[in-house]
Amino acid sequence: MSLLFRFGRALLAVCMSLWHKIEFEGLENIPDRGGFIVCSNHRTDMDPLYLAWKMKRQLYFMAKAELFRIPVLGFLVKKLEAFPVERGKGDTGAVNYAINIVKTGKILAMFPEGTRSRDGKLLKGKSGISVIASKSGGDVLPVGLKFTEPVRFRSKIVIRYGKIIPNSDLHIEDNKPSDIKAATTRIMSEIASLLED
Repeated sequence: MSLLFRFGRALLAVCMSLWHKIEFEGLENIPDRGGFIVCSNHRTDMDPLYLAWKMKRQLYFMAKAELFRIPVLGFLVKKLEAFPVERGKGDTGAVNYAINIVKTGKILAMFPEGTRSRDGKLLKGKSGISVIASKSGGDVLPVGLKFTEPVRFRSKIVIRYGKIIPNSDLHIEDNKPSDIKAATTRIMSEIASLLED
């Protein structure tokens, strides 16, 4: 785990505890070994740190390429072990990199909506998550970041870690489009259930 990742997580624990009222549920569902994929809804710019807060191992995030072109932010994002993806361009290099992360026993973190939800409503999931799960053989850990709306000072956040979805339960055969779509729907449904009251 990188020093900057540890520092960012520690800083988050102090700052965000003061800024928001934060609760964690389902921590016992986080695997303590092996490669897998963390999938969460996306509400704020701070979501990567929320996901990493209680994780004992390094998370590797797929992030939009535009972030890496911003001088200071780009440097920090790289140091936090994120890697770029060109959205909407079928970036096979990023997908292969993500697959390798899981295959080598590390934790890949993704926001399958592909962008932040402005109103907190769960957006449609992108198929990339199921393709990566299929080709890496990784299980999926669904996470729900539930915010009190609107998001503001001292608003409440509940971070819920769901039951792991075994890769075999996604039923993807030879990357058939119908199987990919069904698997994506399954993952997003699990995330949606974690956002319910």
